[in-house]
Amino acid sequence: MESGAGKHWTEEEVKALLSVWSEKNIRKQLHGTLRNKGIFIYIAKRLQELGVCRDWKQCRAKYKNLKYEYRTVKYAHNSGDVTKSMKFFHDLDAILRYEPATQLAAEENGRCSATETQLNTSPTTDSMQ
Repeated sequence: MESGAGKHWTEEEVKALLSVWSEKNIRKQLHGTLRNKGIFIYIAKRLQELGVCRDWKQCRAKYKNLKYEYRTVKYAHNSGDVTKSMKFFHDLDAILRYEPATQLAAEENGRCSATETQLNTSPTTDSMQ
């Protein structure tokens, strides 16, 4: 299957990306990791095994775009606008709803402690104002 930088992702390619992304170890590594090139190289290799020829940059870009679109739709739904939708919303909801930093920090013995600290400092900053 030919896939260049400018080629759109097919539905099958997105489904393959979501299946790899939904794995617990991948979700844990992606959450709270700023320098994640290695993770996306691994994801690209896994996708190749599934017949999807994308490089790590394409996988990272698609991951970021899907995540952004999901959050936009989720925010709209929470605001009462149910007209916004996206194709893989329910799949992404199943993957992304389990992303709280405090849960992962407990599982990983503080690996996400910086993120947890940032989340914990926000309410105190608001109360100081």
